[in-house]
Amino acid sequence: MIVSWNTTNACNLYCDHCYRDAGCQLDEELNTAEGKALLEQIAQAGFKIMIFSGGEPLMRPDIVALVAHATSLGLRAVFGTNGTLLTLDLAQQLKTAGAMGMGISLDSLDAAKHDELRRVPGAWQAAVQGIHNCREAGLPFQIHTTIMDWNAEEIEKITDFAVREGAVAHHFFFLVPAGRAVSIEEESLKAEAYEDTLTRILKKQQEVDIELKPTCAPQFMRIAKQMGMNLRFRRGCLAGTAYCIINPKGQVQPCAYLHIPLGDVRETPFAEIWRNHEVMQRLRTLDYQGGCGKCEYKRICGGCRARAAFYHDGDYMAEEPWCLYHGRKGV
Repeated sequence: MIVSWNTTNACNLYCDHCYRDAGCQLDEELNTAEGKALLEQIAQAGFKIMIFSGGEPLMRPDIVALVAHATSLGLRAVFGTNGTLLTLDLAQQLKTAGAMGMGISLDSLDAAKHDELRRVPGAWQAAVQGIHNCREAGLPFQIHTTIMDWNAEEIEKITDFAVREGAVAHHFFFLVPAGRAVSIEEESLKAEAYEDTLTRILKKQQEVDIELKPTCAPQFMRIAKQMGMNLRFRRGCLAGTAYCIINPKGQVQPCAYLHIPLGDVRETPFAEIWRNHEVMQRLRTLDYQGGCGKCEYKRICGGCRARAAFYHDGDYMAEEPWCLYHGRKGV
């Protein structure tokens, strides 16, 4: 099982698509002691993969200590970062503390396009330097690309770049309208383009040795099955079933893009929220509406629950709007 902790709302960039609307540190963010206690609760709840994210997690001065504590608990510590703060020294410290991988955002091979999305000149070059620093430190890294209408045509070239740079994986994030991303919803892929892009990614997977994985596009599991591919993944959307997120103030959500506060870890043990909250339990029924409910692939796909909620007035069990299939063959 996987859990992500938005360790801080602070960020040195101001990306258009940020689901957390990050920038400034918030009042009452979990401090070091509270963060370590949270990591202990996460380990006790049976989670294995611990994603440190943000904001920008590398802006926390205690991040190395937090990684070391997670590692001591048997958690696999990995990161979602913009990569711009990854100096060689910090990469070496993180590796020594037990970090197992850095997910570094790179949204285009055109530095100007990447920087425009990130709203900071030089962000592309700094991220690439972060990649090089990871490689020199022997710290595994992967590239994360948020796919929108203006960069969808270059994703295979970004994968080739990832291979050349020595990345272990290339993960593709499909835009979900949340946080600041609501303002650029029109740039997200719709229906036919969504399906076509997922098919292209899976075809590219057959050509390269590194892992390619779409995120927030659970239909990739159905498409892979239709293409006769056997992937290591069991399911597309993991929200509430094998994944959740904790925000900087310690509030638990089913996923990063589904802003439904389920409880505060300062007040209620994380395991209790994870196991017993009614939203988590409802998500686990897989009792979806519309095409998702009758689809024979619902157990391996599940549709994007956050996208369903956005386009259906908060109904996270509604039909995924950008799926071409929608159970057309019935159950």
